[in-house]
Amino acid sequence: MKRAILGVTGLTAAALCMGAAPTATADTLDTSATAAVEWSATHGSSTASGTRWTEKSSSGIGSALVITGELRNTGSECHSIWVRWTYDFVTLPYAKRVTQCGTGSAPVDIRLDPYWPTTTGSLKVCSGTENTQDCGEAVSLTSWPVKQGAN
Repeated sequence: MKRAILGVTGLTAAALCMGAAPTATADTLDTSATAAVEWSATHGSSTASGTRWTEKSSSGIGSALVITGELRNTGSECHSIWVRWTYDFVTLPYAKRVTQCGTGSAPVDIRLDPYWPTTTGSLKVCSGTENTQDCGEAVSLTSWPVKQGAN
């Protein structure tokens, strides 16, 4: 019995080694769009909110992450949206993307292309235009709702 199991295991391993391994191409990578997910962040007299989703990358490989919305300010001071990306294990510094000084609103239109599953990002609203010293809590731009499968 032991020999029979070893023989079957050896044949299975040989068959797997002889078979062609699947390769990823632009046609086989998952570039399907995700449903829009709402996001929001606040600080002081400003609120930023909108939706984010993925869509097919303009390069044809992978996906693009699209973040749209609005930064609204009800006060007289300036507020800015800052975004930070982490690629695999490399975290970049926050970069200012949108500013609204005084009462009013400014559009948010951010696109990360290509966007890979190993990329994470966060957004926060900060007072002023120069740095991230006085900010609200950062919100994730890359966490997605869990899909419930059929049982």
